[in-house]
Amino acid sequence: MPELPEVETVRRGLAPAMEGARITRVEVRDRRLRWPLAKDFEKRINGKTVEGLGRRAKYLLADLSSGDVLLMHLGMSGSFRVGKEAQPARYYHEKSKAKSHDHVVFHMANGETVTFNDPRRFGSMKLVPRAKLGQEPLLRALGPEPLGNEFDATMLARACAGKKTSLKAALLDQRVVAGLGNIYVCEALYRARLSPKRLAATIADRHGKPNERAAALVDAIKTVLKDAIAAGGSSLRDHRRADGSLGDFQHNFRVYDREGEPCPDCKGTVRRIVQNGRSTFYCSSCQK
Repeated sequence: MPELPEVETVRRGLAPAMEGARITRVEVRDRRLRWPLAKDFEKRINGKTVEGLGRRAKYLLADLSSGDVLLMHLGMSGSFRVGKEAQPARYYHEKSKAKSHDHVVFHMANGETVTFNDPRRFGSMKLVPRAKLGQEPLLRALGPEPLGNEFDATMLARACAGKKTSLKAALLDQRVVAGLGNIYVCEALYRARLSPKRLAATIADRHGKPNERAAALVDAIKTVLKDAIAAGGSSLRDHRRADGSLGDFQHNFRVYDREGEPCPDCKGTVRRIVQNGRSTFYCSSCQK
């Protein structure tokens, strides 16, 4: 499942083609995404201008001139590619060559086409009136953006205070912090030198105030996300940038998917355990 860096990478790749451009026509080839596309999907999009392209957690948000917001999620295998009307996109992901997986195509007035391809059809597109975005069920329970100024040690400690779950489980809870997934939680915990098995409550004192662990963890989360975005995200299976090229951050993993390999910073060995049905990678020597 793409995490925040991958979705932000896609947003940045789509922005030059979509922001400020009018959608002359949206071509729906298959309405059967995770949820069927609305019957009036085309009518509400055709002729509208994309006034802004944002991101909230793992969702892309296209702000339309009609007052609607197009809320998009990549699902497990979804990807976008950008190409001129007159020629096919320069890059094309091998797994997605079948035209049957090109489900939605946005034809832009600037001559670009933006194609959503999703072999597994777990991705989604939903139109939400801008005035009702705050009440949207997919968004309203999300926690703070980890790269936002308001996300700090105080906020994270307050969210984890009294929790009896593991620190790993708490960070994967989208109500605690939005956009983090298994890869970047593992990497952030390693950089903060905190064990994924540690109780979440231990990053706060008994009054819910942050300690040095909370400060180190917030710094690690922000750093690993910024590094991953700069590298174009991590390409393990399906993630591609909008131009079809691979992300590079998988070459910088310090613990994730490195079971049995030496720790980069000590003589320990990277271990793998299963927490809440997900693989966790960590160094038991460094992370306490």
